[in-house]
Parts: sequence; structure tokens; C-alpha cells
Amino acid sequence: MTDALLPRGAAEPAPDRCFFRKGCNPLAETGRSKLQNQRAILNQQILKAVRLRAGAENLLRVTTNNKVREQVLLELSFVNSDLQILKEELEGLNISVEVYQNAEEAFSIPLVPLGLKETKEVDFTIPLKDFILEHYSEDSSEYEDEIADLMDLRQACRTPSRDEAGIEMLISYFNQLGFIENRFFPPTRHMGILFTWYDSFTGVPVCQQNLSLEKASILFNIGALYTQIGTRCNRQTQSGLENAVDAFQRAAGILNYLKETFTHTPSYDMSPAMLSVLAKMMLAQAQECVFEQISLPGIRNEFFTLVKMAQEVAKVGEVYMLVDTAMNQAPVKENIPYSWSKLAQIKSDHYKALAHYFVATILSDHKLQSTDDEDQQEKIWSQLYDHMPEGLTILTILKDKVQRQQLGKAHLRKALVYHEDALRACGLCRKLRNIDILQEILTVAHKRSLLKYAQQEQEDDFLSLIQAPDILPKTEHKVDMVSPQLSKVKVKDFFHRLSLGLKEGDYIISVEGMDCKWLGVNEVLEKLKSKGEQDIEIQVISCQDTTASMHSKSATYSVGMQKTYSLICLAMEEDKIDHSKKTTTPKVPFLSWGAKNRQKAASTLCLPSAVAGSSQTKKLTSPFTLLNTESSLY
Repeated sequence: MTDALLPRGAAEPAPDRCFFRKGCNPLAETGRSKLQNQRAILNQQILKAVRLRAGAENLLRVTTNNKVREQVLLELSFVNSDLQILKEELEGLNISVEVYQNAEEAFSIPLVPLGLKETKEVDFTIPLKDFILEHYSEDSSEYEDEIADLMDLRQACRTPSRDEAGIEMLISYFNQLGFIENRFFPPTRHMGILFTWYDSFTGVPVCQQNLSLEKASILFNIGALYTQIGTRCNRQTQSGLENAVDAFQRAAGILNYLKETFTHTPSYDMSPAMLSVLAKMMLAQAQECVFEQISLPGIRNEFFTLVKMAQEVAKVGEVYMLVDTAMNQAPVKENIPYSWSKLAQIKSDHYKALAHYFVATILSDHKLQSTDDEDQQEKIWSQLYDHMPEGLTILTILKDKVQRQQLGKAHLRKALVYHEDALRACGLCRKLRNIDILQEILTVAHKRSLLKYAQQEQEDDFLSLIQAPDILPKTEHKVDMVSPQLSKVKVKDFFHRLSLGLKEGDYIISVEGMDCKWLGVNEVLEKLKSKGEQDIEIQVISCQDTTASMHSKSATYSVGMQKTYSLICLAMEEDKIDHSKKTTTPKVPFLSWGAKNRQKAASTLCLPSAVAGSSQTKKLTSPFTLLNTESSLY
């Protein structure tokens, strides 16, 4: 469980302060935390090996000494072997599905969750304090608590709880990053903050100085956490299966949103091709849970029920076949865990076998009776196959006992082939071979089909040339991605105090949406006074002294909203001009820049710049204390 984590220095959650939830105890000895700790250790070992390989390859390129080349080649062979071993260990963590399953599940095929991406700690303190002082001209020491809150929230996101509270915490940090990006990360400069995230499949670190990698990785972890929630649900209850379906659909939606939003993330696990495959896998697991949900009350040995179940389970086999095909395509094949691909193949074969078993049961146990609706059954059979076996018609299947039995045995033979393929694939994969529950389920299903086949009348099967056709997949409960609703998690900007109130020297440019750049002082004052005690929306511009050593900046904002990055360079005096020959010229007014450079400043207009705020008499009058004439403000 998570606890409320208040901002530093606050005894209780005040209404005007932000508070959030903290993550799980990273030192807790839970199965999931152990896996994450092992993942972090492997990431460091992989990083060391990658650096050794890079150094050896560089030396190999520049050296001309044959003896050195031989030593370097030998060292490279050892390093590559170590990397392969580490990669296999990382794959072992990715297939450690038992840890994430519900403890009460007795007989369910394991589902695959995604592990959380690991990251290094980030210290925002110095870069943000420097930027606050430089850009906002405010005392940066007054924002130490806000910076600490931001760092605490990021640290908590490294160990989120496996429930909705953990999801909300990750989304709140993602939304908070939007405020941070607008305030502190201008597109024209780097803040000197390096974000490092490790690839969840290869363990290779990726570093960037902008927030794109940070935001993309948080989205990936939101999707990963949804998959862990889905695998944790109790699949022996209807409510548990409903929650599992919902979780996998939301995971697929997040991964698809990540694919469409961050298209150039330099990490294999977040490449468009990989994210597309992962989303397909989550939807396949959701479809699997739908079938389990339908079959949970039990499958009645009744004609129409068996037809429905055959097509439902055939749908599960089809979606897993598509996942297996996608996993074996370049470039995904090189990085996807081999055991995941084999598990998709096993599930495809297993569920196809079940579909043929259900149809064989229909043919052997449900002969057409005089009380049955012949037209209805004929219609059902026409929808069950894409084509009829050669030499057979639907009426023959309904009325000819011998042909019906032969077709039933053909379906059983096909079911046995699929069962044996699934068992063989499971035995060839060392990781899957060690999952006892998977082996047990596959073995029980195989024995059931063998028993059904043995119960048929003993005939010379070599005389039967009937081949069982494929069963058309069909579902009444198709699963779809659930688009993320990130805006539903409301967060309060940690640094909202940076834009509260007005300062002496700010220029009012708009009152209640009305342009007042060219109005006189008295006219603006009249508009402000006319509102009395009502809330009033204004826009102001903060200008710095143009004699400063750096380019002056201004920011347009309204009360309650952050200052935006205008980065407008005002006219600066040329220091190299001889003062004796210099003619006095008036400084370029701020508004002349706006009139001449509207197109150039278009990029600054897309940022939020206006929200409603309350006027304050002291603050509102301060910009005019230096002006005593009726002339224009500028």
C-alpha cells in the first residue's frame, strides 16, 4: 500500500500545497522488488560490458600492431560472451511470470507482464535554481521545497505500488513534467540535466538532456504497471477476470499512445515496431481472459454452447498466432525475449487444439434428433467452417452417422497434432520448461484429447481421407485498446508560485481580453477600477534591463499561470562603438519588436498564457508609480 507523502516542511496537507503518494519500500523483500533489484544489477553489468566492448572496438580500429590486434580480438570474444550471458539472464527476469501471478490461481496459464524500466537518480537542484534566478529573477532559495518535492516524486515513481494508486502517481508525475517542461526547458538551450533510462530488453542505457525520454519512459512504465496489475488479478472470479481484461486493454492503449506520440525515442523497447508488438500481446492476453471469463461457470456439453466456445477459443488462437508472427519479424526479433515468442506459439497451438476438441465433441456427442431445428444447425455449421471438407456437405454431416464420426476423429487428430506441437515447443525452451503449471496444463489437455480419441469406435483410420478444416474464429466480446485519460489525474504545479502576483516594472498589455498596449495610464486605471472587487483577467509583460550582460527576456502570463518562454531579445547597445562618435538614439521599445516580428515569435504563442486571476490593488498600481503623465505606457 502507498501512504500520503506531504511536501517537506508541511505538517498536514494544506489546501494550497501539493501532496502525492510515495512508492513502495525499495528495500522490501517481495518477489517483485527482488526482480527489479536484479534487473538494476544486470543493467550495471551490461553497461560495464558495453563500455569494454566499445573501447576494444576503438582500439581495434586504430592499432596496426598484429599482436595487439590478436589480444583485442580475444578480449572482444570474451566480452561478447559475457554480454550474451547477461542478456540471457535479463530474459530470465522477463519470463519470471510466476512472481506476478495471483497467489490464489490454481490452474491458469501464466500471463506475461512487462518489467518496469530502470533509471538513474536525477538532481534538479542546481539547474533549476540557476534558471529561476536567471530567467525569473526570483530568489531561488525560496523554491528549495518545491524542487525537493519534484525529486521525491520522481524517486517514488521508481517503485510504484501495483494498484491504481501507483498508476495515479506515475500519471501525476507525467503531468507534472508538462509544467516543468514549459517553465524550465526552453527549446533553444539545454539545462544540463541528464536523464538516463535502461532498455528493459537489452539493458543498454539511453541518455538525453531533454524531457522526451523521461516522459516516454514514464508512459512505458504506466503501461508496464497495467500489465502487472492484469497478471495479479484473480482469474478464478468473474470480477478478477473483468479487471484483468480492463488492465490489459489500458496497457495496450498506453503503449499505442506512446508509439504515436514519441516516434523517435532512441531505445529498442520503445521503438514503434516493438511497441506495436507489445500492444498486440496485451490485447491477445485480454482476449484470453475473455475466453476464461466465458468458460469460468463451466462449459455445458450442449450443441450451441460448444459451437460458441469453439469459435471463441479459435479467436484466442488466432490473435496469438498473429503475435507470434509479429515477434519473429525484423527488427523486433533481435530484441524480443525468445521465451515470449515461444509462449505465443504455444498458446496459439494450445487454443487451436481446444477449438478442434470442442468441434469433435459436437460431432461425436450431438447427433441430429427429430426434435432439433435442422435449419438452425445447418446455418451454424455453415458459419463454423470457411470451406467444407472434400466430398462432404452440411446435410451429410447432419444425417450420415459414419461420415459425422469420421470428421469428428479428424478434428481430434488435428487437436492432438496441435497439442503435441505445443508440448514440443515448451520442452525446447529452457525458461518455459521450468514453469510447472504451464507444463501441467498442456499435458492435461493433451491427455483429454487422447482419451476422447480412444473412446471412438475402433476402425481402420487409414481408410479415412477426411482432413479437418480450420475453424473460423469468432468472438462476441472483441477487445480493443482503451485510450489513456491522462488529464483525469489532476495535479497542482509545484512551481505555481513563480507566476503569482505582479511585480513593479511589469507592463499591462491586456485587460479582460481587450488590448491596452496603446492606452494611456488613466484609461487603464479606469478599466481596472470599474471591476471593483470582481475577479479580473490581465496579461502583463516582464522586461529586464537591456544593459545586462545577457539578452533580456520577457514572459507573458496571467495571474495563476506560469511565465512562458518568449526569450525575446531586446535592442542592446554596441559596446565597441566609440562613445565620442556615438549618436544618441532611443532604445527600441518592446512593442516595436512585436509589430515587426510576429511571425518569428509564432512559436512562443502556442504556450498557455492566460488564466483568470484576482486583481490586487497594491500590485496593480505599482507599474504606474513611475509614470506621471497622460502619455502612452510606451
